[in-house]
Amino acid sequence: MIVVSNRIQIAAGHEAAFEKRFEGRAGLVENHPGFIRLEILCPKPVKMHGKTTGGSDYYVVLTYWEDEQAFLNWTESEDFRVAHANRPPKEMFAGPNVFEMHEVIQTALKSHE
Repeated sequence: MIVVSNRIQIAAGHEAAFEKRFEGRAGLVENHPGFIRLEILCPKPVKMHGKTTGGSDYYVVLTYWEDEQAFLNWTESEDFRVAHANRPPKEMFAGPNVFEMHEVIQTALKSHE
């Protein structure tokens, strides 16, 4: 299994508009062969050990795929073009997106008691 992450740096004041864009997303990836799941992560600071840490300007969009080829097929599909056709305004971003792909080499789940 692979995980594709797209870290998106959102400009201050555009967070709500960015989140709203996902409410009306096309939902096309869910039916693409090899797709497993989508997660959209919102940055959240936390006070830990007497200081605030963990917050950032990056939202993270994670997609999980059976394999690399399934992801590549998605990026070459008409559904991908449709899903990415309505680009947000440039002012929404504070910097370039960061694309990463990782292979899952270990998974741990809560044990059932």
